[in-house]
Amino acid sequence: MTTTEPLNAPVGTGSWLDPQALRTLRGLYAAGRLEAEYPSVRTLLARLPGAQLPAAGQLLARLDREDVARHHPDVPVVTVAVTGQSTVAPLVAPLTAELARHGLLLDPVLSPYGSYLADLLGPGTPSGAPPRLTLCLLDAHTVFEEVPLPWRVEDVRAAARSRLALLGRAVRAHQDAGRGPLVLNTVPLLHGHARQLVDLRSRARLGVVWREFNSGLLALAEEHPGLTVVDLDPLVGQGTPAYEPRTGLYAKARLAEGLLAAYARDVGHLVTGLLGRTRKCLVLDLDGTLWGGVLGEDGVEGVELGGGFRGEAFVEFQRVLAQLGSQGVLLAVSSKNDDDQVRRALREHPSMLLREDDFVRVNANWSAKHDNLRDIAERLGIGLDSFVFVDDSTFECGLVREQLPQVAVVRVDEEPALHPAALLADGWFDLPVLTDEDRERAGRYRTEARRQEFREDAGSYQDYLDGLGIEVTVRPPEPAELPRVSQLTLRTNQFHLAPERLQLPQVRAWVEDPRRTVLVVHARDRFGDHGLVGAVFLRRDAEDLHIDNYVLSCRVFSRGIESGCLAAVLEHAASSGARGARARHRPTSRNAAFSSFYPDHGFVPTGVAPDDPTTVVFRHALRDLTPAPAHLRLHTAFEES
Repeated sequence: MTTTEPLNAPVGTGSWLDPQALRTLRGLYAAGRLEAEYPSVRTLLARLPGAQLPAAGQLLARLDREDVARHHPDVPVVTVAVTGQSTVAPLVAPLTAELARHGLLLDPVLSPYGSYLADLLGPGTPSGAPPRLTLCLLDAHTVFEEVPLPWRVEDVRAAARSRLALLGRAVRAHQDAGRGPLVLNTVPLLHGHARQLVDLRSRARLGVVWREFNSGLLALAEEHPGLTVVDLDPLVGQGTPAYEPRTGLYAKARLAEGLLAAYARDVGHLVTGLLGRTRKCLVLDLDGTLWGGVLGEDGVEGVELGGGFRGEAFVEFQRVLAQLGSQGVLLAVSSKNDDDQVRRALREHPSMLLREDDFVRVNANWSAKHDNLRDIAERLGIGLDSFVFVDDSTFECGLVREQLPQVAVVRVDEEPALHPAALLADGWFDLPVLTDEDRERAGRYRTEARRQEFREDAGSYQDYLDGLGIEVTVRPPEPAELPRVSQLTLRTNQFHLAPERLQLPQVRAWVEDPRRTVLVVHARDRFGDHGLVGAVFLRRDAEDLHIDNYVLSCRVFSRGIESGCLAAVLEHAASSGARGARARHRPTSRNAAFSSFYPDHGFVPTGVAPDDPTTVVFRHALRDLTPAPAHLRLHTAFEES
């Protein structure tokens, strides 16, 4: 669970916050118990005012990581390489705290001052596993170190263009070497540089030059799919100082502490995306959250929405929600209200932007909200760790936080104009790439509700499967489908049998390798098209076909699709002359329900993988192949490798 507030919120904003949580952390550390009780850190940080997070990070950065891993082997350790133009050590504390908020443990690898070009252009260290991602911090000195004294705007333009070209070559070298995701940032133009020009026309030209440089940095991300560029301008625009002269001059730390803290929050969500932990569903309270007033007392016509300052503020909040929903965030309702009255308000209120059809589930009743969240999760078929819950009630937020610690909780206060800032303070729904599958997600889940109704009316589960008319296609991917394949590996946790998070460049490398094959799984039925729901990663040696990984979206579980696709792969292996098929399963806490999948389909264990003792290897002799389930219509197309 994580409860959020803006980083610069004052201590005491919201009574669920506990400034004493930092004292508790310090007490655990002083007693030598913090490593053993590391899972409790996430809950303590959730209660900590945002201004105290960097101090908590300073404390957490001192932990013995090996001791934490020994006590809690399920806690993911994330190795992050940090390099930059200037001193990068000040990023460690805020980044440690931000990853801890998500239940992760940071293992930072810091480069010396000013070594970023050598780090990016060089071959990297051949020994050891590559970092999960590399952060390259840029600052104004990146350009101004090449500017002569005295300088003119033309000198800055020449330096900016030269440095941008050099950065482009460095990014290309880093990505071509296959060294994982890379993060750059735009560079704020400092007040102290602009004011060194005494005429306003030159200052304006400098602004143009600087924006061209930052635009060029942002454009690099379009050219290199493995690159993310964090735009610092919106953070500075919120009033976050970009530079502190004393630390900038004396310590050569040229990005201010507050800006690094905000940057670390964005990076924290980027890491959760890389690990497949991006949130999918936003569950909203109604009274005091989506509209003002109390529906049961004020009636549909009496709630605050559209008229007056507060009413307009609630409409603006709905605009933000609609924008998120248009990009695949599932919107749902959990409200203590009368169902008929809620649906009437959603259908009939003239100022309502979000209508009934914009929500994949409306739970308006008098049940506890944490029970409603469980019901929504069950009906949508997604985990509670995919949920963000928004409410204006301190009591309800606290109860959900206590009962469902895996749910992210956002409390909004009585001022509706601040609702958008509270929700957007964290990038809960941030994705590396937005796909067509994301945009169509809400429609697919609404269709799923019709399937649920059909299932409830069917005489038996087999009758339900027979009546669905499921069609499955297994074939190599089209180029436009590769971002979706990457997304499946990043975001799927349950049916992900040998979990490996693949960025788009890594997926492309799989597809382009003549020794390997990637297959995608499409599914549809009488109610609609599920789209691209799975991927199988294959490799062939002299004797066997290897299933290195198999991933399938949770929305098509328990319909025989997983068995049908495996049957098609095994039949292909047998017909292509393979003597057997080998498959890998690396158990995690999230895919444990499918630990017997391969044995249930005729595979027998043969030992562990030579490159990973936690991965079990199975083999199928390709005799007595089990056909695909009879209720599936299966279409296959394989490319011979």
